[in-house]
Formats: sequence, C-alpha cells, structure tokens
Amino acid sequence: MTFVTKLTLNSGDRAALDGVVEDIRETVRRKGAEFRGPHTKPPNNHRISQYKGLDGDDAAQYPSWSYTVYRRKVEIVGHDDLARQIMEWDFPESVKIEADIEHVQAVGSTA
Repeated sequence: MTFVTKLTLNSGDRAALDGVVEDIRETVRRKGAEFRGPHTKPPNNHRISQYKGLDGDDAAQYPSWSYTVYRRKVEIVGHDDLARQIMEWDFPESVKIEADIEHVQAVGSTA
C-alpha cells in the first residue's frame, strides 16, 4: 500500500513560490523518494474594485487593484514521513500550501 502526497502551493510571489518548490524537490531527491512535478497551473488574475465611500456610489471608485496568484502542484510518492516533515516546515507567509493524501493500492491486492 502506497501513499501519494499531493501538495498544492499558491502565492502571489512567483520567486518565493519557485524557491519553496525547489527546496522541496531537492529534499525529496536527497532522501531518495519519488517526486513528480512541479506541474504549473495557469495563474489566476484577480481584479478588486475599490470604492471611495461606503454609500455604494459606483461612480466614486479608485482604479481597480489587480494581482496574480501562481500555482504549482507536486507529488511525493511513498515516504509519508518525509511528506509529513515537509508540511511542518516554516514556509514564507506569501506561500500557502495544501496537502491531499491519496491511498494507492496495487492492482489485484486486497487490503
């Protein structure tokens, strides 16, 4: 029975995001685990309206604020202790990380 830990990393700071992904990749390589990725997802562009007052007057607006969120997905196959250690790291505040753990069984096995 094998566990696949899928990590999704999001950040508005592309350099910080790529640095974290590279640190994870290097750590997984040194430990001898199987690493898949990073899979780059299209960035999400967000636009936020900024109003000058609270009265709801749509004509009184500042220029919209826009920002981009970059995403990377990586997978660590097996080595669930290593994946757990990585999740305990102190990541930069600009990088958000989510983990999804999938249990994979070999074909024909009963467990």
